[in-house]
Amino acid sequence: MHRVSTMLRAAGVAAALLGLAGCQTTPSVETPPAPSFGETFTPTDAAAQDAAMARGVNVLGYDPLWKDPAKARFTTDHFRIIKQAGFSNVRVVLQSFDFIDAKGTLDPKWLATLDVMVKAALDQGLTVTLDEHDYELCGKDIDTCRTKLKAFWSQVAPHFKDAPNRVLFEILNEPHEALTNALWNAELKDMLAIIRTTNPTRNVVIGAGHWNGLEDLPQLELPTGDTHIIVSVHYYHPMAFTHQGASWVPAYTNKLGVTWGSPADYALLNKEMDVVKAWSVANNRPIYLNEFGAYDKAAMADRATWDAAVARAAEARGFAWAYWQLDPDFVLWDFSKPGWVKPILDALIPPPK
Repeated sequence: MHRVSTMLRAAGVAAALLGLAGCQTTPSVETPPAPSFGETFTPTDAAAQDAAMARGVNVLGYDPLWKDPAKARFTTDHFRIIKQAGFSNVRVVLQSFDFIDAKGTLDPKWLATLDVMVKAALDQGLTVTLDEHDYELCGKDIDTCRTKLKAFWSQVAPHFKDAPNRVLFEILNEPHEALTNALWNAELKDMLAIIRTTNPTRNVVIGAGHWNGLEDLPQLELPTGDTHIIVSVHYYHPMAFTHQGASWVPAYTNKLGVTWGSPADYALLNKEMDVVKAWSVANNRPIYLNEFGAYDKAAMADRATWDAAVARAAEARGFAWAYWQLDPDFVLWDFSKPGWVKPILDALIPPPK
């Protein structure tokens, strides 16, 4: 549901990734060695890590850097900017399937780019979630999804096995449609088993089926003996408000002028967040609200009101969160200025009084 808009090129990534652009375009069986992170992995409690993650933002999914570092908008320095603004986690959105060859090998150039970004984020003290985000294909073609997802985690999990515990893995974003709850429950266990071969105690993020919606949490089946799991939830209610004017959601493409902020609106938000909290307590699983946001066709004041309400509701219930997204739509950082979209930033992270 996310689209890239044309923005000015940011400087810096080309320098950070110097030499990668000249790498061979055909994926090699040899993958680059894992980078040195300067700290070792130590297991950490899932609930404690979720609490420490606190406030975050989704980054990098639709940036040109994955195909051509010279055209990157996002630079390694943006992690410093994100940290200084008050965020403590980033969800790195990865669309890896286009970079897996017919033999199932990840393009080493792509993986080397990921290494640069992960290290830069960690160097700023951020927690990093590696989110495999090829949800559209996975909602249509189960067999191809399974093959590619297995190839991805079979390489990425061992590659990052020695990374500090501030690197988390998210198996797959928003399973839906053909990837039903029953199929997803089977797939997540298989993928988790692959991850656990090399990362037995790393915290892994897993959401329910049907777009990681709160309604399907009761259908989510997790291995009872695995305590190193954080459960993701996405929240875009009401869609008529958060997705008004969105070209990729036909029901709301021509629906504009929807407002938010009545007492009834707040009551529904709190009721639904209470449902998530009740499930979290009953199942002893911490919650990471790792997508929420209102598309930028909504009025700015209403967007800010909704964003603030959702963020505060999550915090009041002990959920870590990550806003969707830095750019290009639901926009939080305007690359054309460049600078923060201040009303949205202030809604997410209120300035000191």
